[in-house]
Amino acid sequence: MPEINPFKVGNARLGAGDLFLIAGPCLVENESHALKMAEAISSITRRLGIPYIYKSSYDKANRTSIAAHRGLGIEEGLRILGRVRSDVGLPVLTDVHETGQVRAAAEVADVLQIPAFLCRQTDLIVEAALSGRAVNIKKGQFLAPHDMKNAIEKVTSQNNHRVMVTERGTSFGYNNLVVDFRGIPVMRSFGYPVVYDITHSLQRPGGLGTASGGDSEFIEYLARAGVGCGVDGVFMEVHDNPAEAKSDGPNSLPLERLAALLERIKAIHELVRGDL
Repeated sequence: MPEINPFKVGNARLGAGDLFLIAGPCLVENESHALKMAEAISSITRRLGIPYIYKSSYDKANRTSIAAHRGLGIEEGLRILGRVRSDVGLPVLTDVHETGQVRAAAEVADVLQIPAFLCRQTDLIVEAALSGRAVNIKKGQFLAPHDMKNAIEKVTSQNNHRVMVTERGTSFGYNNLVVDFRGIPVMRSFGYPVVYDITHSLQRPGGLGTASGGDSEFIEYLARAGVGCGVDGVFMEVHDNPAEAKSDGPNSLPLERLAALLERIKAIHELVRGDL
């Protein structure tokens, strides 16, 4: 098993052996919902002993349609994420889309995420690295796993070694994605934690015409496969009512299914990690 460079995010130590979770609603929908979801997911992860980072976006800049709901915006979204961090006591991850967003986001978020479509945007990655926050780079749907070494080096070139990369599927014809699980050991060979974004791997980009569709019924299957391949962490969009979610409802995991899934994949992780 390749040696991984572990680092801390909040009280969580990533890449040190324990499976960690990044999860939350795709968008910050409103304050009460964000706090409710943070408390609910945190309660489950505390009981199971799983390190947890809350994830949600203040803006989704790459929606399918101009008419799609993008979120509350940076000011209000970050204010709410700040409450999740202070009131619930969780480390927070959120996306940044432009270099001008990094400073404000870094004041609230423990992890700055580079969206998959922007994983080759050097200026954005460098600015995120310079913030001193941990950086999560999602592998673009168009990128080979071995190309992510270059993205990692854009972060480490700024003397920031708190970086992880996330698999989220590869374009497979039109409006579909497929996961090549060979990419997980390939990316782990670079020496940094690898995360598997289960729910985005089940998107059908643009599949509903003016919005993305998804296949949430396969979440448990792909989760087991990814953890069996040795990922360090898993990423899931979780919602208490996916049918009413403002973004990515069709591929989100219903909150009611989370505890059972985490119990199963934690057991798989403990079974396989000594053999990798």
